[in-house]
Amino acid sequence: MKKALLFLAFGLLMFFFYRSGILSFEQVEAIKAFVLSFGMYAPLIFIVLFTLAPLVFFPDGILALAGGLIFGFTIGSVYIIVGALCGGSLSFFLARWYGKKMHEKLSNEKLIHFHRSVQSHGFLMILLLRLVPLVPFNIISYSAGFSTIRYRDFFFATFLGMMPGVFVYANIGAKTLAFGTADFWMSIALMVLLVIVSMLLRGYVQKRVKRYETRELH
Repeated sequence: MKKALLFLAFGLLMFFFYRSGILSFEQVEAIKAFVLSFGMYAPLIFIVLFTLAPLVFFPDGILALAGGLIFGFTIGSVYIIVGALCGGSLSFFLARWYGKKMHEKLSNEKLIHFHRSVQSHGFLMILLLRLVPLVPFNIISYSAGFSTIRYRDFFFATFLGMMPGVFVYANIGAKTLAFGTADFWMSIALMVLLVIVSMLLRGYVQKRVKRYETRELH
């Protein structure tokens, strides 16, 4: 729900900026041009930012929107995927290498505690959780690192599971400059659909976890 509210806030902010003239079409284009002025380094800078974002729990959704805005839907999606995989891997290995120390630093975060029964189905669990963008991306990565889930399962489940969310966010970012057009509102509709599906999947994931735990007890 936090991500849904975050996106809504982003949309309202963009609407206010456009209507008030604080942020005009020309200004947005200027920002885009500034980032792209770094030439071949622009994608690298974006990927590095995405990789380091988990260290400060910066919302990945905002970076994904920015990727679509700056690089367009197709290329932006590629850079978002690469950056998200790098950031997720960094979180995973930090949690695995530093274990207890990292866990203490993240004590205020709502970590997911993977039980042994769930760890034996690591790929499926990570895949389902990634398909639910309402669950913070970084939290899943850190939580998986604290568990015994294999990195290979984590990596490929993350790659497949985040695809729907990446495409939706990149599409919205790419359509930002077309604010108010049919394409823009179509991207908003896709976002709403993603949120609804995510909420339905969340209940399904919880049921699967409980089912695995019940089997383990018996």
